[in-house]
This record gives sequence, C-alpha cells and structure tokens, in this order.
Amino acid sequence: MTKPEKRDEIIRAAMELIAEHGFHGAPMALVAERAGVAAGTIYRYFESKDDLIRETHACLERQLLAVLTEDYPAERPIRERFLHIEKKIVKYFVASPMEFRFMEQFFDSPYGAAHRREKLFGNQEKSLIFKLFEEALEQRIIKALPLPVLCALAFGPLVDVCRDHILEFVHLDETLIEQIVAACWDGLKR
Repeated sequence: MTKPEKRDEIIRAAMELIAEHGFHGAPMALVAERAGVAAGTIYRYFESKDDLIRETHACLERQLLAVLTEDYPAERPIRERFLHIEKKIVKYFVASPMEFRFMEQFFDSPYGAAHRREKLFGNQEKSLIFKLFEEALEQRIIKALPLPVLCALAFGPLVDVCRDHILEFVHLDETLIEQIVAACWDGLKR
C-alpha cells in the first residue's frame, strides 16, 4: 500500500468503526486492525485520535462539497440553488449510509459542536450554503431568522428523513425527495 492509500484506509476504517460503534467503540488499535496497518502507523499520519476524527470529517465534508457543486446552477434563482443543494444532500446520504451515520455521530458530539461554532461564527470563508442564505436574506426571500435557525429548518428535516430511509421506515424515491425539499423551502420562504 502507498502512503496515500494507507492514510485513506485509516480514514475509512475510522469512519466505519465510528459509524458502527461510536467514538468510544473505535479505539486506535481496532482502527489499525480494520485498516490493515500496525497501530503505530496511524501516528505517522495523525497526531491523535482527535486529529483522526476531525480529518475523517473533513474528508467527508470535501466529498459532500464536491457532490453539491457538481452541476450547481450558480446563475439560477435562489430557490433553484437551494433545492439543488438539498436534493444532492439527500441523495448522497441515501446512497452512503455509513457516511451518514459517521456524520450523525460527529455532529452529535463536542467535535461537531466546535465545528459548527467555527463555521457559524468563525473567521473562515463562508460556505456555499451560508452564502446562499446571506443572499436570500439580503433579497428578503427567506424569513429573517438567525443562521443556526435557518440551518435547522433547512437541514434538520433532511437528517430525519435520511435516517428514516436508512432504517427502512420510509423509501425515498425521486418524487418524495422533491416533495421533502420543497417543504423545507416552504418553511424558509417569506
């Protein structure tokens, strides 16, 4: 295995174990075993388990951003861009249940709280979604609510329906996905 392949295998193993068993059920020795590397090898790539967890999330976030920006209708109306993002998110997580479960673990933890706080209130460049919300607020297209509330209204329902699809409580086909994302938009628009 090459160095990039080893690093990717370690990230994949961490993601799988965390998705299956949570953070405490994914000790570094088990991550190493699942990745097919010696336990000490992990520390050549990651300073600590915390570093591995944050980098695993960052890797998934980059993958999701690539999906969201694929065929992104940048010049289209805000509603169309919003629906594009929402549909892509649902389809990505429906097709990637392991990644979804990892993200749920991550965002329901102190790691996720710190990450969200930095995204919402930090000095880093605004994300595609936050830029879209800002534009929609400036144009008075959506309700004038705090950014965390807008995110909850827009994406909270998506998390629930993706989870329910993975648990086989509901089957998300194209028509139902369209209806769900339209309902999320209806909850935000003025």
